[in-house]
Amino acid sequence: MLEGKKVIILGDRDGIPSGAIENCLLGKELEVIFSVTECFV
Repeated sequence: MLEGKKVIILGDRDGIPSGAIENCLLGKELEVIFSVTECFV
């Protein structure tokens, strides 16, 4: 579903950080153009 797409990853400091999401996407044919972990209060 994400093959050949560009993705933006928004992670949550108290939930799932963006690095963990990126690790789940390793090996997929997609391009991460922005990845950040923020604190949403």
